[in-house]
Amino acid sequence: MEHARPRYLESKRSVDDRALAPRVRDRFLAELPPAPELIEAACGTGVTVPRLLSWGVDEGRYRGIDTGDRIVPFARWLRARELRRAGYDVADGAAGRGDVDFTVADLAVSFAVGDALDVLDATAGADAVIAQAFADLVPLPRLASAIDSALRPGGVAYLPITFDGGTLFQPDHPADDAVAAAYHAAIDDQPGRDSRAGRHLLDLFRRRDGDLLAAGSSDWVIRPREDGYPADERYFLGRLLGFVEATVPGADRDVEGFDDWVATRRAQLAAGELTYVAHQYDLLYRTPTR
Repeated sequence: MEHARPRYLESKRSVDDRALAPRVRDRFLAELPPAPELIEAACGTGVTVPRLLSWGVDEGRYRGIDTGDRIVPFARWLRARELRRAGYDVADGAAGRGDVDFTVADLAVSFAVGDALDVLDATAGADAVIAQAFADLVPLPRLASAIDSALRPGGVAYLPITFDGGTLFQPDHPADDAVAAAYHAAIDDQPGRDSRAGRHLLDLFRRRDGDLLAAGSSDWVIRPREDGYPADERYFLGRLLGFVEATVPGADRDVEGFDDWVATRRAQLAAGELTYVAHQYDLLYRTPTR
């Protein structure tokens, strides 16, 4: 998938950083014990590691799982390099721990290729599961069950950037509503996908035996500034536009004016005039304490 391209995943980092709901993040951090055992589903290029360090989580164990056999080696290399350049004490591997890629401060870090849900099913006793921008890609009951399997009693699942069926491009175009409806319909047509995963996961957690501790909006907002798009966000927005362009024709809907919509959006992006908003949730769930 295009989502697996390293540049795509890196280009969204600044967008995610702005979007994360501080209240949900702070509650997540407050629930962690000292030196927590953390496992991340669909870790991508591993940007959660420097985030955790910046949030004060600098001891314990982090395991990142991703299906991308290209992404995982890239994450190992890039994150260690970035952290060294940022002044962290980074050591390759760990004495007697062949499953650790590197340690930074007192945090042992490893990345592995695998199916995240299968790995969660085979894990027990983790203090926290992290799954960013992942819940809309998998069946929600399966995800909830895997989370319960992986966590210790009272452990927490932190699921930021969970898509919830809002796709908005600006300025207005007459085909906007039809394009968004066809795009979401195409997502829902894919097995296990859910274009309204945020609200459905929120309801699912409320019905389970644990506690929904926090929920907040984490909308992506990409907009041009006086000097253009920040960081690599022009590229990221171009990839998002490409996903819509590639997906809508397969949605079994005849969207009147779609070709003009695409051409208009491409021209607006090139001119630095296109704004994009995606509606998303950050969720924090705690399993029963016993």
